[in-house]
Amino acid sequence: MNIEILKLLETDSKMTACDIAKMLGFDEAAVEADIKAMEEDKIICGYHTMIDWDKVAEEKVTALIEVKVTPQRGQGFDRIAERIYNFEEVNAVYLMAGSFDFTVILQGTSLKEVSRFVSEKLSTMEAIISTSTHFVLKKYKDHGIIFDAVKQDERLVIAP
Repeated sequence: MNIEILKLLETDSKMTACDIAKMLGFDEAAVEADIKAMEEDKIICGYHTMIDWDKVAEEKVTALIEVKVTPQRGQGFDRIAERIYNFEEVNAVYLMAGSFDFTVILQGTSLKEVSRFVSEKLSTMEAIISTSTHFVLKKYKDHGIIFDAVKQDERLVIAP
């Protein structure tokens, strides 16, 4: 039952226990108890709202930063990741396989703010070997949500 609840909540975090119970054919109290237990166990880590910032007056800049590091003896990448994710500007940190070690995702109000973060906070850490910053120009799909989907012409073709 938990996996089914998680899939529904991941699709729509505003879905109520009553809605989930009806959809899955479960008891509402049991669904509420399962959700509460998953929140306490940190399986459900939070509820998020997806906002298309391009349609709002406030300017947002999203950057993906590739980071190469020297792992610390006895602690590997975990200590470095912790230092990075504790910066309030950072939205996500992922350990990667490949040509770099971490992907750091952050949002700022301007390119200057993001570049200041990289030059003054991130690249000055002793374990950082190099960084490469990429700026998001346009979002097409994020967390399963399609932005500005191309609308199909639903008119019927009438042959002469």
